[in-house]
Amino acid sequence: MERRAAGGKGGGRRWDPGAWFLVLPALLPILVLSVGPLLYGIALAFTDAQSGRTDPTEWIGLLNFRDLRQDTLFWESFRIGLVWAAGVTVPQFLLSLGLALLLNQNLRFRWLARTLAIVPWAMPEVVVGIMWRLVYHPDAGILNETLGTHRDWLGSLGSALPAVIVVGVWAGMPQTTVALLAGLQNVPRELHEAAAMDGAGAWRRFRTVTWPALRPVAVAMGALAFIWNLNSFALVYVLTNGGPGGRTRLPMLFAYEEAFRYGQFGYAAAMGCVLVAVVSVLLAVFLVGRLKGDRT
Repeated sequence: MERRAAGGKGGGRRWDPGAWFLVLPALLPILVLSVGPLLYGIALAFTDAQSGRTDPTEWIGLLNFRDLRQDTLFWESFRIGLVWAAGVTVPQFLLSLGLALLLNQNLRFRWLARTLAIVPWAMPEVVVGIMWRLVYHPDAGILNETLGTHRDWLGSLGSALPAVIVVGVWAGMPQTTVALLAGLQNVPRELHEAAAMDGAGAWRRFRTVTWPALRPVAVAMGALAFIWNLNSFALVYVLTNGGPGGRTRLPMLFAYEEAFRYGQFGYAAAMGCVLVAVVSVLLAVFLVGRLKGDRT
């Protein structure tokens, strides 16, 4: 009875104002650096904000979104973004899964292999882009030297997007590999040994023992990787700057050009709102799927 009286009605916990002082140091940077700019960008999408104008910015409602609905170039960039995100995420996941399975084996110099596997993760995207530009260089690139050709991989309409997808897969593999490797290490070895004693082969052990335990991590990493890739900017910007002929112009690159090349801040903010809405829907689908999976 005393505990219930101290806890308030229904035995619930009392609200402790002092707890907010412990949360504020972590909450303030999020509010200032993430939530604040996001709300400002959403508000900007409903204005005619432009660079270099002397007239005050006016509220124009949904006009930017109406223009955006008819902008075929933006929707083409959105299609390219979906192709890029899927083209990077799927092979990236499959290769990362294979590499994680390999690194989970008791091999010699496994520590060295694990270290080398995360090297691309430690490199900034700008450095990765510059390095791969040298690899793809039409005259002195390693790729053309190896193949004995002089093809402009990043400047050709047919090869530019596949070329940057290869770079995206290479650059994004480490974090997916590390997450999958951590999931694999949580699978009890006793289950594998018991399945092997029952005569199960490698594929059957993976399908019945490894994958069910790894599936939550795999689904989470696949969904997050798709969202990250859809929002890519720096890597493709350094590699091709959206060219040639807009073949690698992702939605983020399109919005960047509208804002900082043409000065259409309100219109670019409307593009950003569309991307935020798409990402929010993807996150909602992922969270609903996770909740259903946890209940079952």
